[in-house]
Amino acid sequence: MNPLLRRPKTLILGVGNLLMGDEGVGVAAIRYLEHLGVDAEAELVDGGTSGFHLLGLFRDQSHLILIDAATDALTPGTVSMIQPRYASDFPPSLTAHDIGLKDLLESAALLGYWPQVDLITISIGELSNMTMELSPAVAAALPRVVTMVRECLDRIASSEHSPEAPLPAAGCLA
Repeated sequence: MNPLLRRPKTLILGVGNLLMGDEGVGVAAIRYLEHLGVDAEAELVDGGTSGFHLLGLFRDQSHLILIDAATDALTPGTVSMIQPRYASDFPPSLTAHDIGLKDLLESAALLGYWPQVDLITISIGELSNMTMELSPAVAAALPRVVTMVRECLDRIASSEHSPEAPLPAAGCLA
């Protein structure tokens, strides 16, 4: 295959604040995926709480796997996945960086950078102040996150090899 025609690796973006315990589980998941060697299959990015600084990462992406904590009243450690198409599809609260993340996603859509998104959330309890440790329930969820990431990567790879694979819609976040 011509390297110029090769699609970029799928972007896996983990967001959160490591200094706030479970709120940093998206970043902890990226570090766990790196430890397992998933960076050979996908581009892993620790997005921290960067907000608009991440916007350039969306350019030329056909698919994005986003990992974040959710304060959604589910049992801490519950792992969920959705494929949001609109801002209203996102969980009501994506924790401490909620406004910045939604602004980032809406800006990406407006610029036409909106890839297909798999949003993996890990439910957390109350936010912790100044700890870098994940609670036992949230830490125990990391293998399930890896399983979901691998399922997404397999699905993406099979759709890219399909002759009828749809291209992502630009600007579908409203």
